This record gives sequence, C-alpha cells and structure tokens, in this order.
Amino acid sequence: MIGIWVDRFNRLTSKVSCERLPTFGLAGAGLLLSSTVVTAQAPGQRIVIEQAGSPSRQEGQVRLQSSINFFIAGPSGESEEAQRLRDRARRLVYEMAAHECDLLRDVLAKECRMESVNVNIGRQFGREQQEGYNVNGSMNLQITLK
Repeated sequence: MIGIWVDRFNRLTSKVSCERLPTFGLAGAGLLLSSTVVTAQAPGQRIVIEQAGSPSRQEGQVRLQSSINFFIAGPSGESEEAQRLRDRARRLVYEMAAHECDLLRDVLAKECRMESVNVNIGRQFGREQQEGYNVNGSMNLQITLK
C-alpha cells in the first residue's frame, strides 16, 4: 500500500510542480508520511522517512556532543601572524576532537565515530579588551558502548 502511494506521489510530483499542489494536499502527504515509515529509492538517491517515535539508532549506540570555548590572545588583523594564530586555534579544536574519541574509547566506548566538527572564531579587539580571538568548537560523535 505504501509503495503504491509513493509511486503515485512520484508520478504526481513529476507532472505537477509543488507550487501548483494545493496546500491541503501537501499537508495530507506530510501527515501520511509522518505516521509511517517510508523508503523511496531512485538511482543515486535514497530517501528514508522514519516515524517520529521510532528508534533511529542501534542498541548500544549513543550520540555525544562536546563543546569547547576559549580565548587565544594575539594579533587579530589580516597579517600573516594573525592568519597563523587562526590556524593554530582551528588546529587546537581539531586535535581536541581527535583526542575525544581516544578518551571515549578508554572510558566507555568500544568504537567511536566522529560525525562532525565545527569551529567558529570571533575577532576581539578594542581599547579595553585584549586583542585576539574567541574560539568556539563543537564535535558530534557516535559511540558503541563497551
């Protein structure tokens, strides 16, 4: 039944642009998709829509997020020295992310997989502030518990 609906939906959307679909049609499709699990596949494409209450991870797997914030003093302009300082700040966050998996394996993980690392660097300067960069880093990891 779901496969037939997905096939009909695919034929409908290939003939009619989404702008022409009535609002209630899109809302009804969204309601139907949110109440069940649907998998549609085309060459080079895979779409999986899961029910909101269904577990999306395997037993024993946990997702973790870790964040770090620090200030690194130094020139904050456009000089080579300022560029080296920004590179150093990013490198510190990347090294912390790599070490985080090592730490998790030592303490509670059989396996650790890094999903993402984000680094934001904000320039700080002014009369009454020390010149440098505020660095914010975060990492998302997925582990399998021991």
